[in-house]
Amino acid sequence: MNLKSILDGIDFKVVKGDIDVEINKINYDSRKVKNLDIFVCIKGYATDGHRYIDKAIENGAKIVVIQDDIEIDDNSITVIKCADTRKALALMGANYYDNPSEKMKIIGITGTNGKTTTAFMIKDILEAYNKKVGLIGTIANYIGSERLHTERTTPESLELQELFSEMVSKGVEYCVMEVSSHSLELDRVYGVNFEVGIFTNLTRDHLDFHKTFENYYKAKFKLFERSRIKIINIDDNYGRQVVSDLYALNSDDVYSFSVKGDSDYKAFNEEMGSREIKFKLNIKEEEQFILNIPGEYNIYNALGAIISCFKSGVPVEAIKRGIENVVVLGRCERVAREYNLPYEIIIDYAHTPDGLENILNTSKAFTEGKLISVFGCGGDRDKVKRPQMGKISTDIADISIITSDNPRSEDPMSIIKDIEVGLDKEKYIIIENRKEAIKRAIDIATKGDVIVIAGKGHETYQILKDKTIHFDEREVVKEILDRERNH
Repeated sequence: MNLKSILDGIDFKVVKGDIDVEINKINYDSRKVKNLDIFVCIKGYATDGHRYIDKAIENGAKIVVIQDDIEIDDNSITVIKCADTRKALALMGANYYDNPSEKMKIIGITGTNGKTTTAFMIKDILEAYNKKVGLIGTIANYIGSERLHTERTTPESLELQELFSEMVSKGVEYCVMEVSSHSLELDRVYGVNFEVGIFTNLTRDHLDFHKTFENYYKAKFKLFERSRIKIINIDDNYGRQVVSDLYALNSDDVYSFSVKGDSDYKAFNEEMGSREIKFKLNIKEEEQFILNIPGEYNIYNALGAIISCFKSGVPVEAIKRGIENVVVLGRCERVAREYNLPYEIIIDYAHTPDGLENILNTSKAFTEGKLISVFGCGGDRDKVKRPQMGKISTDIADISIITSDNPRSEDPMSIIKDIEVGLDKEKYIIIENRKEAIKRAIDIATKGDVIVIAGKGHETYQILKDKTIHFDEREVVKEILDRERNH
């Protein structure tokens, strides 16, 4: 492909060399560079691509894109300078893959909690309308029913454009994606125009990266500057701020939704069961929707999904069919049902104070006996939320078992000590080993009890100091129950 066409629409300066040349691929990892590749120097948080220019050239790079003033002596190398190489990488990737995002309708969801569930709801609705759908998110990436592994919620811009390109080649009409604050801040979705942007909520998370809540909010807000239709939860304080900030920019196609306050689309006549929720919503006219997952917070997720599909022209009947059959891995997921236990076991990804409070309150509503909470906090992450989550669990659950989550480089017991600050010692048990903690919860559960295992959800691994081990809580629960059954 010609370098000139890859640089289309990018503000750059040719430091030396010729841009009317053919190139092979684009890379930002010097180890992956091959002959005739472009090497883009990205400034990261752990390292800086400018330090690996010599290695990239040694591996065959013929074009180097820089942000800093760097002298490159080799006269066979074309050197291009941009003000921001992250943004340049995003646009170069789009050009290289022939701007695939423009060939689909892209629906983006941002917020602290609810992104994954909302994304799966939208995918199910669109598939009920016989559309081929791609999904990019925390659990996995999908092209129709084909599941692809994912490393992070939103891929780096170059891989994202490659994924978009694969979706287009396989006939995808709609791509639903979770848009993380990291991806917005690090320009992974720079240059992508969204048909719809959805705001779920904003609570404490990722402050280890963003440093301040204002920075976190500003990162999220970028999605709505790039979305044609904006759908906002205004029962959330920051949702109201999003609407206010959009109106200040004279944005149109802004639609609000709520369960409590007044909005453009407000749910009413909610009926909360332990197995399903019913609620009504005025879209064209008064309609009733049924969800087969409990919890008021799932009404919010459903509202974002319903309104985005309605505004995208999906008929109400298809919306109803799609929303009723949603199952999301690791989101209020009932497990071990085949054992006909006298108690329930629920696995949920809740790993923030707000998320933990939601799943415990939801479970409490249909718990006839004791509510048993098993949870921990991740290492190398925001420490302020640790005692908050400890208090939430001991306030709501009858028994809390504090354990290890993904400790990463931290000592698991030091994380647990942070969680238990100020807690009533009568209300919790400490079992560092997560498998043993789950076993204890099962051992003490009796008829009518509900066990909530929170924090890991869909994850099938545990990140320790020196290694990552396989750890799928569905398998762990099954192994414990099988062992008990055979004794």
